[in-house]
Amino acid sequence: MRRTLDAEEGRLDAVVAKMTGEARADVQRAIAAGKVHVDGEPRSKSFRLRGGERLSIEIVGDEPLAPEGPSVPIRYEDEHLVVIVKPAGVLTHPTAGRRGGTLVNRLLGMGVPLAPAGGPLRPGIVHRLDAGTSGLMVVAKTDEAYAGLRSMFRNHDVQRVYLALVRGAVADDSFAVDAPLGRRAAKIVVDATGGRCAETGFEVRERLEGATLLEAFPRTGRTHQIRVHLAAIGHPILGDRAYGGGGDDARRIGLERPFLHAWRLSFAHPLDPERVEIEEDLPEDLATALSRSR
Repeated sequence: MRRTLDAEEGRLDAVVAKMTGEARADVQRAIAAGKVHVDGEPRSKSFRLRGGERLSIEIVGDEPLAPEGPSVPIRYEDEHLVVIVKPAGVLTHPTAGRRGGTLVNRLLGMGVPLAPAGGPLRPGIVHRLDAGTSGLMVVAKTDEAYAGLRSMFRNHDVQRVYLALVRGAVADDSFAVDAPLGRRAAKIVVDATGGRCAETGFEVRERLEGATLLEAFPRTGRTHQIRVHLAAIGHPILGDRAYGGGGDDARRIGLERPFLHAWRLSFAHPLDPERVEIEEDLPEDLATALSRSR
C-alpha cells in the first residue's frame, strides 16, 4: 500500500519514521529501495525536508491491528476526539516490529474509533508520550479532528504542562532551556550544530531536600525534550536512568521509572467553539515517591 503525506521539517528518514511509526532502520531500507518519494522523486535518507513537500511512501504490514485490554481512563470524549490517561510502561502506538501492547491497541479494544488519517500504525495519534511517562493525551476519532489537532500542535497552540521531580536544588523559580536536540546512536543529545530547535519553560512548584518539583512547559515537541533539557542543566529527572537520573536517591523513594507526568492539557476544540482544559493528578507510584521525598 502506498500512502501520501505532507512532510514535516527535518531529515527524510527521521520524518518518515515519526509520521508512519515505522522503525527508522526499516524506513532507511525502504528509502534505499526507492519506496519513498519526495514530490515524485526518490531521495537519500539524509535529504533535508523544509516542510510541506508531498511524500509518497510504500507502507508494509498493513494488516489490521489487534484490539487489546485493559482499558485506559477517559477524561473527555465527543464524536471527534477523546482525552485519555496513558499509563506508564505503555508505548503510544505500534511499530513495524511491535504491533501489540500499545495505547492504540487498548483504545481499539475499548471500541474507540480512531482517525484513519494517522496511518495504519498510528490511527488517531497526533502526539506521543514516552513509554515511561504517564498522563493526559488527546487522540483524534475523525480525520477532521486529526487534521485540526495536527495543525494546532505544529503551531504550538496546545498547552501541555508536565510535573517533573528532578535531582538537586534548582536555582531559579522560573527559567527556560533553549537548546537544539539531535540523535546520537540510541539517545537524544543537545546538538548545537545539527540539532533541531527545542525550547522548554520551567517553574518551581515545590522545593524538597535534595530535589525540586517542577512544572515543565514544552514549547516545541521533540523526542525526550524535557528529559534531555533537564539533564543538560544538571538536574536530571529522578528515576530516569537513560539520562542520569537513576541511583540511590531515586531508589530511596521507590522510583521505577522517570518522575514525569503529563498533568495538564489545554486546547481550543478544533471543530467546536468550546475550550478543553483537563488536569490529571499524579498516579499512585509518583504520588508515593513525592510523599517520601517530603
